[in-house]
Amino acid sequence: MPIYEFKCSKCQEFFESLVINNNDEAELQCPKCNSKEFERVLSVTNFATGNGTGGNQGPAATTRNCSSGSCTTYDIPGPTR
Repeated sequence: MPIYEFKCSKCQEFFESLVINNNDEAELQCPKCNSKEFERVLSVTNFATGNGTGGNQGPAATTRNCSSGSCTTYDIPGPTR
């Protein structure tokens, strides 16, 4: 059962919704202003990384302007494919 995160287009409030079944129709609205205009956003994760030597190299964030406002790309340390 995934939890999706949304951002209200009207008041910029972030809110979450638990989706029990993808086939069910859900009436979602912003809990702050009751608007039904929102977009799904990528949820922020919480994690810790380290290489065992006492150094901690965290993620690097790059923010740029996009057509929908600003977009952020995260470079997470670790193995790549």
